Amino acid sequence: MKAIIHKGKVGLDGLRFGEIDEPVVQSNDVKVKLKAAGMNRRDLAVTSRHKTDDPDLILGSDGAGIVEEVGSDVTRFKAGDEVVINPGLGWKEKSDAPPQGFEIVGLPGHGTFAEYYVSSEDYIEPKPQFLSWEEAAVLPLAALTAYRVLFSRARITKEDTVMLPGIGSGVLTFALKFAKAIGSRVIVSSRSKEKQQEALQLGADLAIDTESDWNKELAGESIDVLVESIGQATFDKSLGIIRRGGTIVTFGATTDDQVEIDIRKFFYGQYNLLGSTMGSREELQDMLHFVEENKIKPEIDKMFPMSDYEEAFRYIRDSKNFGKIGFTIS
Repeated sequence: MKAIIHKGKVGLDGLRFGEIDEPVVQSNDVKVKLKAAGMNRRDLAVTSRHKTDDPDLILGSDGAGIVEEVGSDVTRFKAGDEVVINPGLGWKEKSDAPPQGFEIVGLPGHGTFAEYYVSSEDYIEPKPQFLSWEEAAVLPLAALTAYRVLFSRARITKEDTVMLPGIGSGVLTFALKFAKAIGSRVIVSSRSKEKQQEALQLGADLAIDTESDWNKELAGESIDVLVESIGQATFDKSLGIIRRGGTIVTFGATTDDQVEIDIRKFFYGQYNLLGSTMGSREELQDMLHFVEENKIKPEIDKMFPMSDYEEAFRYIRDSKNFGKIGFTIS
């Protein structure tokens, strides 16, 4: 089968598009003929984490397609069912943190940038019928991450004002749509005027420049929850703008991982700092129900054929996207 494979070299130079053996179905497995796959910044990171002497690796964590074959012990699916891939392995019930052994599809095991994907039936879910193949394919990882950040960790309500610095990523565009779906006030920031305008068109109540004076721009606002995914470049500004007793939830860092905290300011303001990463199977199912109930569709920036993998990886590396990107497969 055709796939996007990483081998031989660290970084983007190790990518190639070519043939690899189809996966074999075991008794509890579901074999999916993929129609499309979603791309995440994690895929970019994997090209650096996958080393030269590691086995060849198919990248990708998200996908959607049609069940082609099921193992003898499978009870939840049959050939012809339309499904989405759960990108998280080994985390079934909602909990404070992922259990030992939790892994993400696409490292260390093979991923979804391929014509076929095989997984235990426990990590496959029915595709929301109102979504196209492309929309369903780009949904799981980013939408699940946003869902857990907002509802499991921060526990936002319609009374909250939520700030999303660095709007444009798949996770943050989902966070914007999810927060607006329950009636929260949402403020976003971006260095890009175009992304600010796109966020306003999606329902953001206010958009500001990330490099502006936030205290001046947000005078009179009371930020209850701030979703921090940039890291060192904005963390101090984030802590400086949330209300006393407010909450910062972090799920990533696109700039330096290391941040400094004025601990006296932190405890005196009685702030809450929470970490979050993706989510459980239970939360994925809850998210799919929430998306279906509110008819929320992903914001898709661009879909690429798998043969254009180099352009796709450069596109996400350079943060050109507003919303999700991915690959059309069949």
